[in-house]
Formats: sequence, C-alpha cells, structure tokens
Amino acid sequence: MGCFTLMRKRVLVIDDNPDMTELISTLLIPEHYDVFTTNQALQGINLVREIHPDVVILDLMMPDMHGLRVCQEIRKFSSVPLLVLSADSTPGLSTRLLDEGADDFLLKPMNPNILVAQTNRLARRSRQAAALT
Repeated sequence: MGCFTLMRKRVLVIDDNPDMTELISTLLIPEHYDVFTTNQALQGINLVREIHPDVVILDLMMPDMHGLRVCQEIRKFSSVPLLVLSADSTPGLSTRLLDEGADDFLLKPMNPNILVAQTNRLARRSRQAAALT
C-alpha cells in the first residue's frame, strides 16, 4: 500500500466580521481546507508570513487598515493569490484592486458556490506555481 497523503490546502480569511469568517470557514472546511482566520488586518499580514497560505480571502473594509493597503503590504513579500470581498460597489474599485495585486474580486453578498469555486481555482494555481519552484 502506498503512503500517499492528501495535503490539505491552507486558506487565510481576513475579515473584521466574525460571522463572515465563520461562514467562510463553514464553506471551505468540507472542501479540504485548513482555514485560519483573523479579524485584524495587521495580524492577517503577519499570518501570511507565518503560515504561507495557498489563498488569502480579504475583506476590503477593515477598521484598522483598508483592504487595499493590506493587499499592497502582502504584495511586498508574497505572491499568494488574494481574493478580495467587499460590499463596496464603487465604480473602478475592482479595477484598482486588480491593479494593486488582487487576483480576484467578489461583491458581497456573494454566492457561496462562486466563493468556493474561486477559492479552489486560486488554490490550484498556487499549488501549481509552488510545484514549479
């Protein structure tokens, strides 16, 4: 018998709303993710350094630091895929986020199936990139 072990994917959820981090965890754990959460932007930046997630799901409107700034800070040291969530539908916002290094943008309230599918897509890309290095 082989010694094959399915490695679980790691996702970090940075959202100031504990209900949202709990909801996302509930959606992703059955998809074989180890889900790490924080409700503080600065702690989220530090966790990216510590846990090396496959994907970061980032809320845009955070009280301690705007998600755009969090994205910029993470991009200074990591190429981890960033999926940004926001209820803000200001024209041009998603374009600016993508220009600043976000990999995708979903408007809240988002379809849970789309969130899972986008997270899976970004995790696959992250794993493929890691396998090439």
